[in-house]
Amino acid sequence: MNAADTAWIIVATALVLFMTLPGLALFYGGLVRARNVLSVFMHCYAIACVMSIAWFLLGYSIAFGDGNPVWGGTGKALLNGIDASTLSGTLPEVLFFAFQMTFAIITPALIVGAYVERANFAWVVTFSALWMLICYAPVTHWIWGGGMLSDGGIFGEVGARDFAGGIVVHETAGLAALVIALLLGPRRDKSKPPHNPGYVMIGAAMLWIGWFGFNGGSQLAADGAAAMALTVTHISAAAASITWAAWERIKYGKSSMVGMVTGTIAGLASITPASGFVDPVQALIIGGIAGVLCQESVSLIRNKVKIDDTLDVFAVHGVGGIFGTIMIAVFGAGSYAAQFGSLAIVGVFTIVVTVVLAKLVGLVFPMRVDAEAETTGLDLAQHGESAYDHVS
Repeated sequence: MNAADTAWIIVATALVLFMTLPGLALFYGGLVRARNVLSVFMHCYAIACVMSIAWFLLGYSIAFGDGNPVWGGTGKALLNGIDASTLSGTLPEVLFFAFQMTFAIITPALIVGAYVERANFAWVVTFSALWMLICYAPVTHWIWGGGMLSDGGIFGEVGARDFAGGIVVHETAGLAALVIALLLGPRRDKSKPPHNPGYVMIGAAMLWIGWFGFNGGSQLAADGAAAMALTVTHISAAAASITWAAWERIKYGKSSMVGMVTGTIAGLASITPASGFVDPVQALIIGGIAGVLCQESVSLIRNKVKIDDTLDVFAVHGVGGIFGTIMIAVFGAGSYAAQFGSLAIVGVFTIVVTVVLAKLVGLVFPMRVDAEAETTGLDLAQHGESAYDHVS
């Protein structure tokens, strides 16, 4: 065990949990109408709790067990054979478990943005748990757990390069969000703007800070590579924030605060897979392009394709993660075959699993609330609470 590495990953674990609670909850909560903000908080909080238990029971074993190239198996279920003295590299394995658990929490939580204001709470929790175990955990095993898409797998000696989750986190969550938005159909009323842009900015700032643990912690060591990953993460986020705001001003004559902080998230998502493989200049390029690319993707999904992915999960996280994954090969740090091939395999798998699970869980719990609940607001209809005295 290395004490410095252990201390850093303890901090990184806290930072990544901070991304979901309260970062993502505030970011998403501010973007919805006042009558639905508590439902968003509830979704994020419940997912954090349920994914933690599911990861402990089986998820960690599926992702990082010693099964086969496709499935990690059940050998490490309930942390079987792991105690405080067991090591994973230079870290206590129980800490590696906890760090990876925070990724298993935020990935299904990202999907929340696609179905806010209309999804049934019981369906959300059940689907999220099954999706994490059956979709996210196997993909994690394929790329980070020594599985079929890693070095020595189906793409030969040079497997997929995904430092902190462009494929594992952002592509899977983004595609799942798009599928669910299609299955649910649009909201009945899409006319209201974000009810609290201040929440959105605060949540985005928390996500930005937490992302240092997300990307910097993925080095699993307290060293220069971790410092570089943290630095390029910051540069990409700043660049994308600027280009998003500038592009918005060119197109519409004004730069919005909500737009600028959405650009921040686009830059963070785009640098995530590449953060361990690029230098600061390359990060500037990735972030600069991401701010425009993801904004145009939002416009395409909303206005041309007309899919009500409510908070633009696919356009920001999915497109950003896929773009950053491809840029690894563009900058010569990975194989085009492995990058594109892994994106394709994971993409098809994610879509199929999401469709099947969404419909199966829908047989037990309705995916969507009824018209009256949607009009009243999910806060009162599903949770019996209201965030404000006067809601709209």
